[in-house]
Amino acid sequence: MSADAARRGAAALLAEQAAGGGHIALSGGSTPGPAYEVAAELQPDWSRTELWFADERCVRPDDERSNYRLVRERLLDRLERGPAAEHRIRGELSPEEAADAYEAELRGVVLELVLLGMGADGHTASLFPNHLALEERERNAVAVQRPDLPRVTLTLPVLRATPQVVFLVTGEDKAEAVRRAFAEPPSPATPASLVRAADGATYAFLDRAAAAAISP
Repeated sequence: MSADAARRGAAALLAEQAAGGGHIALSGGSTPGPAYEVAAELQPDWSRTELWFADERCVRPDDERSNYRLVRERLLDRLERGPAAEHRIRGELSPEEAADAYEAELRGVVLELVLLGMGADGHTASLFPNHLALEERERNAVAVQRPDLPRVTLTLPVLRATPQVVFLVTGEDKAEAVRRAFAEPPSPATPASLVRAADGATYAFLDRAAAAAISP
């Protein structure tokens, strides 16, 4: 499918879940922005939802690198009725403080849907290849140190407990990672391969370029 069709497919699931209500977690990056715009058109009332984030860079919410800013500009500002609550990862705090605050906020929460992207290295959310964060089984959120910017991410147990896991991946630079994530056995070398809904459905919306290495 085309990149536009992939985004529209993911947007349709977002809009459907927003209409039904519940807890939804979103991701940043360049790929999902257009999907968020379509989701706002399809379902302009998100008042039955509570919004969460799969991960965040440790920057202020108005920073151009902030996932919250992207979601605000591409989705929230376009809605007629916004979510009942926005649970932002407080990237302006230290990574550990932000992770602890998000950890506490997430206690007792089960997400209904999470939208994820994937990097060319196979990472998803801020779960990177062979990182210690992949071994976390007790916490909902952890700090992740990176050479560029530290981050806070949801952990594998939270993602796997979500009934609808939605991947949106486009671009030829992702093709090899897509092959490892969806056509090979799960491996910590490709974190996206480890994220599947344990009791529900996992969707992968891929454009032709991203799916090139697994397409017949």
